[in-house]
Amino acid sequence: MKKITFAIILAMFSYSSASAEIGVNVGLSGNAALFAATATELDVGTHGTTTGQDEKQSDTEILGLGYGSVFIEKTLGSMITLGVDYVFSPIETETSESIVMDLLGDGDGAATAKTNKVQVDFEGLTTFYVAVNVTENMYVKAGAMSVDIVTKESLDTGSTYGDTDTDGTMLGIGFSTTFDNGMFLRGESRVMEWNSAAVTSDTGANKITMDSLDGVSGVLSIGKSF
Repeated sequence: MKKITFAIILAMFSYSSASAEIGVNVGLSGNAALFAATATELDVGTHGTTTGQDEKQSDTEILGLGYGSVFIEKTLGSMITLGVDYVFSPIETETSESIVMDLLGDGDGAATAKTNKVQVDFEGLTTFYVAVNVTENMYVKAGAMSVDIVTKESLDTGSTYGDTDTDGTMLGIGFSTTFDNGMFLRGESRVMEWNSAAVTSDTGANKITMDSLDGVSGVLSIGKSF
């Protein structure tokens, strides 16, 4: 995913340099976002992590994040703009800690507490979008997103999780001001919705499923039109 994204962005930048008079925009964005995520952790007893029954617990977290991105666009006439936005640094979540009671299975109700810690990085967040001008300065935007999910965990069982990826959709509305020298400023609001994703430990004993991930963000951008 990362190699493909970089290739597309580099190709578009090269194209803009060679075709500087046909409507290309490049710029930087600062994003302030609020995400709500619901996840479920399954501890499978038959795999030896617990000697009792399977144990499942769910949790919902609200997370505020700030991150930067770069974008490049091609305008089609005066109404439509096609673009790609790339977040150039990992978006890091806080560490989530859960304690699972390991039932000993001998019938006396005894249990041992096992602590699991998981932290996730969202890397290479890329959005391909189309924007449509509804007035001279106001526009609406829709896009498709993709991101790599990199897990960093410390499980009491000693097992590890693999990485995965997921896709999503984005809708936005914004206001843009363009100056005589071709520079522009934008303010934008976005809503984002991601598809579910799951990772399983290498032993098969633990599974974490991201049941839902939704977000809203405010975006301030500065750029140059060629």
